[in-house]
Amino acid sequence: MLAANGSSVGAARVRRLMRWLALCAAVFAFGVVMFGAFVRLSNAGLSCPDWPTCYGQVTWPHHQQAVANADAAFPDRPYEATKAWREQVHRFLAGTLGVLVLALALMAAWRPRWARMAVVLGAVFAAGGVTLYMRGEHAWSSLLAVVAIALPLAAAIRLRSPGAWRIAVLALAVIIFQAMLGMWTVTLLLKPIVVMGHLLGGITTFALLAYAALRLAGVGAPDQRHASLRRWIVLGIVLLACQIALGGWTSSNYAALACGTGPGAFPKCLGQWMPPTDFREGFVLWRGIGVNYEGGILDMAARSAIQIAHRLGALVVFAYLMWLGHRVARRGLRLAGAAIGIVLVAQVLLGISNVHFGLPLPVATAHNGVAALLLFTLLATLARTQPHPDDGAMPSMEPRR
Repeated sequence: MLAANGSSVGAARVRRLMRWLALCAAVFAFGVVMFGAFVRLSNAGLSCPDWPTCYGQVTWPHHQQAVANADAAFPDRPYEATKAWREQVHRFLAGTLGVLVLALALMAAWRPRWARMAVVLGAVFAAGGVTLYMRGEHAWSSLLAVVAIALPLAAAIRLRSPGAWRIAVLALAVIIFQAMLGMWTVTLLLKPIVVMGHLLGGITTFALLAYAALRLAGVGAPDQRHASLRRWIVLGIVLLACQIALGGWTSSNYAALACGTGPGAFPKCLGQWMPPTDFREGFVLWRGIGVNYEGGILDMAARSAIQIAHRLGALVVFAYLMWLGHRVARRGLRLAGAAIGIVLVAQVLLGISNVHFGLPLPVATAHNGVAALLLFTLLATLARTQPHPDDGAMPSMEPRR
């Protein structure tokens, strides 16, 4: 009896720690998304030309001799003190988030030995991949990265555990992939598809951690009365994800101000309802290797096409989520419906302000953060329509068959 009581007390402590760790990781992930947007929008994405060091240093050059050495080592990328610290601090924050997610994944996968080993080996292979990359062995580095991602991904699929525990392990696979995208962002010179993927990876990491935190906190429904709302909420999440991807494509191609600024830039574009556009050129996903995409390479017609597509997507998402918020509120989830509507309106106003005022950095950064908050409101609403979770339960010892 005493042994059983001790075991239950220990399990309760693990559950409480999981809840707090998931919450901390989700909040930290939101901060990383915000700071990453700040780095990207302040054009600091290539301010450290190497990875994961910055001009060969763990931090960034501070003294005059270090700056001179940095300029000599990278003559094509002169050191900019006002930008380099932003990029390297962002890497430190992302690394800290990786440690939090690793700890969360270890707790979620600790009981089955095979799952624990998959998580540990995934972390080891990821570290090995970074080391090989720094030595210039890029092919072997990529191979280790693939293995590092596959191990926790397989563990998440096979675990016989409640949803939040499996999501915690899945988040580790996503954040390792996110680290690889951060590396490729530098080595591929801000290639738009990679930059957009990096943004989506950050948003996905935040979404997984936030949903795990909600379920571990016990957010759920006492019955199935709201079950019919789930498919509509999931559709809203998919639409919002597509719109976030469009926003990432707009930002990575430097098309945010393609329609100009001031009164003539919204709702019109360059003072016209239909300016010259080139949608085909604007949505070429993969271009040549070795091109520096900093500042953008597309002509105005292609950038205008991207901006107009982003606006049309925003219109669709706005209409659908307003309807969804109204429907959710009428079904009894009034607070959730109101939250969707309020955050949605704030996001639209920020988008219009970006165009009208010429993309001020605080407003543009907030536009990214509120997009993540809007996604969180949909995830929280989805959790409210699902049965109360058993995500506090300990994982099974047996693998999923």
